[in-house]
Amino acid sequence: MFLRNAWYVAGLKAEFTRELRPLTILGERIVFYRKQDGTPVALEDACPHRKLPLSKGRLQQDAIECGYHGLQFDWSGQCIAAPTQKLIPPSARVRNYPLADQYGLVWIWMGDPNGVDLALIPKIENYDNPSWRITSGDAMQCACHYLHLVDNLLDPSHVAWVHASSFAAAGTEDTDIGVQISDERVVASRWILGQDPPPFYADLLKTNGSVDRLQHYEVQFPSCAINKSIYTPAGKGGADYQHDDQDYFMVSYNFLTPVDEDNTRYFWLQHRNTEPNDERITKKIAAGARAAFEEDRQILEAVHLGIKNAVTPNISLGVDAAAVQFRRALHKKIEAERNAS
Repeated sequence: MFLRNAWYVAGLKAEFTRELRPLTILGERIVFYRKQDGTPVALEDACPHRKLPLSKGRLQQDAIECGYHGLQFDWSGQCIAAPTQKLIPPSARVRNYPLADQYGLVWIWMGDPNGVDLALIPKIENYDNPSWRITSGDAMQCACHYLHLVDNLLDPSHVAWVHASSFAAAGTEDTDIGVQISDERVVASRWILGQDPPPFYADLLKTNGSVDRLQHYEVQFPSCAINKSIYTPAGKGGADYQHDDQDYFMVSYNFLTPVDEDNTRYFWLQHRNTEPNDERITKKIAAGARAAFEEDRQILEAVHLGIKNAVTPNISLGVDAAAVQFRRALHKKIEAERNAS
């Protein structure tokens, strides 16, 4: 089950061109292309005649021509030509999906078109701030249910074992984690005080020696995860921390798009508040993120198979508190959406 009245990332902006691109999102087959003016289009990938995927057809100006009998559909999904007969069948139309180009990503609204609201696209703070730098985006395919990825992105403790050579550091395995939940999100967070930074960040920070480190793991419903790290000199962090632009901020935006019950497309952007023009650092961070998410992918694909084929029940630990609360709240939202339809 998926929450449909929400924005999901269909892909990186550069992935959509004048070529027909078939994708499956939330179990629905969709064909994407760009009109001649660059506007992205998404249509149901099935001609209403015999359900041949429209992606097996061709573009004629801004319309798709079916490869079977030449029915043509405009960007709205309406049939505008039926070469084999004089009249266009009134029922000859396909679903059109609302799209938005934002943050170098193409977003798709999978629910009721009357409920489309651009304000519901997750916000990227400081996106236009010239003293910050955001990567151009990356993606991978994960053979697992998207909620396994959500579980992982609400679990600060896993870095101690999954990312031992990069993001792990003293305190990641045993510091208490606070959980907050609202109607829009669940947050798992903690300060790790007076410890050496993780190996990956050691030469990126603006300070030397031990640091206070915030691990902020947030997931906005249904599947936008924001991981924020703040590094500040030891003694400045903790519950009374005051924002300081001189501290090091790294924010990872993670967008999980369910393909179906067994597969997810994982997109991410890395955003930092230092050296915006240093391409060496940008490449290092981009490579480090992909390497870390590849470690996650291998674990979570195995978890998916283990749970799907389990012969005994799996259990939850204390570190799962945020993930358990997220799943419960999401289930209620999905049920409410289904009951309202």
